[in-house]
Amino acid sequence: MAITVTDPRPIERAEEILTPKALAFVEELHKRFAGRRGELLTARKAKREEVARTGSLDFLPETKNVRDGDWKVAPAPAALQDRRVEMTGPASPAKMAINALNSGAKVWLADLEDASTPTWGNVIDAILNLRDAATGTLSYTSPEGKEYRLRTDAPLAVVVARPRGWHMEERHLLLNGEPAVGALVDFGLHFFHIAKQLVLNGHGPYYYLPKMESHLEARLWNDVFVFAQDFLGLGQGTIRATVLIETIPAAFEMDEILYELRDHASGLNAGRWDYLFSIIKYFRDAGSSFVLPDRATVAMTAPFMRAYTELLVKTCHHRGAFAMGGMAAVIPNRREPEVTAQAFEKVRADKTREANDGFDGSWVAHPDLVPVCQEVFDSVLGNKPNQLDKQRPEVSVTAGQLLDIASAEGQVTEAGLRLNLYVAVAYTAVWISGNGAVAIHNLMEDAATAEISRSQVWQQIRNEVVLADTGNKVTRELVTRILAEETEKLRGEVGEEAFARYYQPASSLIGDICLSEDYTDFLTTPAYELVG
Repeated sequence: MAITVTDPRPIERAEEILTPKALAFVEELHKRFAGRRGELLTARKAKREEVARTGSLDFLPETKNVRDGDWKVAPAPAALQDRRVEMTGPASPAKMAINALNSGAKVWLADLEDASTPTWGNVIDAILNLRDAATGTLSYTSPEGKEYRLRTDAPLAVVVARPRGWHMEERHLLLNGEPAVGALVDFGLHFFHIAKQLVLNGHGPYYYLPKMESHLEARLWNDVFVFAQDFLGLGQGTIRATVLIETIPAAFEMDEILYELRDHASGLNAGRWDYLFSIIKYFRDAGSSFVLPDRATVAMTAPFMRAYTELLVKTCHHRGAFAMGGMAAVIPNRREPEVTAQAFEKVRADKTREANDGFDGSWVAHPDLVPVCQEVFDSVLGNKPNQLDKQRPEVSVTAGQLLDIASAEGQVTEAGLRLNLYVAVAYTAVWISGNGAVAIHNLMEDAATAEISRSQVWQQIRNEVVLADTGNKVTRELVTRILAEETEKLRGEVGEEAFARYYQPASSLIGDICLSEDYTDFLTTPAYELVG
């Protein structure tokens, strides 16, 4: 197997990351694990086809012994005992990385996935920034001369890096002429360059693992970890991983996923937005009972979402793992006090529900929300670092409850359809311009929320949904008209140059995948082809 770098210097200092030894490590990861990754992606399709036939999912009978067994994950290292507030955001550019590390959060989810466009420059810059952060040398000076430095007056957030999901490719690294596996590139470069320094710092190489659909995918990650630790001479269990339960099949395998990673597991996270996306994707052709109302009306208090989060807390604490809450999408606006006050109120209510349910911490998307989340969890935790002692024995969740989509309150409206198309185009345009997280109408949108938006449109066409506010049926013709109107609205908001370069291609892409007879599994796959 031969490895080729198509662009060895996408940014300054790239040669510090793309070293021969680091590339050899990435190559070895591919020799050992890329084949299994391909088999598991094929298995995903087979399982989805089975669900399309049956319209159902259930807990696995073949792993009942794992669910019934008496086992626990490895105890958490000191650096991960207290995770009451986790800041999320991309690791590139450096300014955002510094702000996240300085935010006062206990943990920073350094995101190379949904909040980051995987331009080659962004990928390498993220690894550089994370390495500089580990060595304490990360800094940035703006064109206006403003300096950004790592704070020394309080602890920095503990870094937990999120590589890309198993489905993404990296076209700038080729193995025998084929694109590399994005997850192995991200993990390989991060681990090779930074793991030992993190251990010296009293932390460790900690990861968030996204978009898995089965315990066999977790087993693959575990095998990657075992090999990588041996390769660098680190003790087994040095790596710790928190798995995002953000697909509907993974919700049926929480115990099994923790079991596969038990020597390396740190917890599970309720990745709520991708979870909704996965439900739509999995049951897109299963009939009207699986059609969700407008995205903005689907609350975490919906019965099927309550079942999901309560099962997650119970499972985690039964196994000695942390249960991490999800992202509240609302964000403050420092120029609009009323918007900020509303954001604080909504985030406080969301985090209060999570803390009272037994979650050990939760995510925020903006530094100004760190104190809000901290205050809520402080009031519940007191001097305790977590809530592992809150076992939730009263919780009993059935497959039917996890799949009770029809109980969600709300309607499908033309206003919701318009917003979905607006957000899908606006986010995709920003994504292909190189920025993976963007505020739209005071909500932090990332790939997950854009995926929900465009998937709802596809599903509504498929099911010939009648819109509650207009009485119109969702057809290809209606979607084509509204998409054109929302695209024209964006033209007026962004100017001709940006519109022609990013928004028009984004609109064409959203139109293609919403109107296609065939469903596109991930928006970011065809969007990646539009990234410069």
